[in-house]
Amino acid sequence: MTYTGRCACDAVQISISAEAVGVRQCWCRHCQQLAAGQATTNAFFPADAIQSAGDIKWNEHQAESGNTLHWGFCPECGTQLFAYSSARPQMRVVRVGAIDRPHGLKPLATIWTDEAPEWAVFPPELERHPRQPPAPPPKG
Repeated sequence: MTYTGRCACDAVQISISAEAVGVRQCWCRHCQQLAAGQATTNAFFPADAIQSAGDIKWNEHQAESGNTLHWGFCPECGTQLFAYSSARPQMRVVRVGAIDRPHGLKPLATIWTDEAPEWAVFPPELERHPRQPPAPPPKG
């Protein structure tokens, strides 16, 4: 499967040549700040499967775990596009809102529910984690 995407002003184009490893919502406080008070919805892909064209501005933040989280966005319109952790530099998050539809990607889990506001609604079919879940075991 190949996915395409873009920022809201079309200054950044995305192409992804792999299936998502997973999709989940994150309610950590930092993601709420990035998503105007909501959770971010994130699809995980191998970093080498993602190509982009256009300028991307990167910021970083130290997570509670001690890892450095990096997030990339369009400097023209501010659209959130990517993220990655120093703990897993071989993986990239692509914000699902930046991926062109139809794409069929939907979250299977919601994380950091302990930091969600009291009005947050968690779909009952999603696996739920109060904080960061453990990393999946290596394949192979």
